[in-house]
Amino acid sequence: MQLSITNLNKRYSNGVLALDDVSLHIEKGMFGLLGPNGAGKSSLMRTLATLQEADSGSASLGDIDVLKQKDAVRKVLGYLPQEFGVYPRTSAHDLLHHLAVLKGFNDKKERSEMVDYLLNKVNLFEHRKKAVSSYSGGMRQRFGIAQCLIGSPKLVIVDEPTAGLDPGERNRFYNILSEIGEQVIVILSTHIVQDVRELCTQMAIMDHGKVLFSGSTDDALTQIKGKVWEKSVEKAELKSYQEQYKVISNKLVGGKPQIHVFSEMPMNSGFQPAEESLEDVFFAKIHNLV
Repeated sequence: MQLSITNLNKRYSNGVLALDDVSLHIEKGMFGLLGPNGAGKSSLMRTLATLQEADSGSASLGDIDVLKQKDAVRKVLGYLPQEFGVYPRTSAHDLLHHLAVLKGFNDKKERSEMVDYLLNKVNLFEHRKKAVSSYSGGMRQRFGIAQCLIGSPKLVIVDEPTAGLDPGERNRFYNILSEIGEQVIVILSTHIVQDVRELCTQMAIMDHGKVLFSGSTDDALTQIKGKVWEKSVEKAELKSYQEQYKVISNKLVGGKPQIHVFSEMPMNSGFQPAEESLEDVFFAKIHNLV
């Protein structure tokens, strides 16, 4: 099954153009949607999740018209938004049962087997009687994945899922997402470059509602291979370098700014070749350097 998005546009009442002629073709597996806050990622996710209307364009999931057949989409959709609410005193076990009933699973035996399977899958079975509101951030996100998987969805959308998680919880979350992505389409919307590099083989970069790049992570890295140079500079020199060179990014290393510069020609003056990274691709695309 393929998700095809063609010339999708969305402008909000305040005049913000959130989606600007967005076209993407997404196959089964993990697909990373990368962009800064305000890039249009959540607007695209909400549109695909049937939570808001598009102004124009089309989207199809296999034979389903995503924009017109909303009930059909919801039957095959798993969605984990950036923020999701829970009933404060309800256990994970009872809440999953409730959500399964809402999705049409009325057979109690079948529903119980599915709920137990999902709680085991996300490693929450031993905590199933605890209120979800008492869970840590990582546990809540794992519960979110469990509710996503009710009914064996064909499309799973997760929006900024690892923000605020500690490294251990993030790795557990990675493993669950990776396993899911072997079977269905999983769209991972994030501003964390590491998430996309570690999980996804296909990706897109968005900014100001536009798709700036779409393809494999390897193709993205190829675009800057041999064209990124790095140098440690003094803080007082930083502005001068930014005016003189195509600076992709800068970060402090040992208390001094280390700059990455885009140049198709070899550089001297103390610059060294830098190993290309998806973070460099991201900033180069955002700053329109490549």
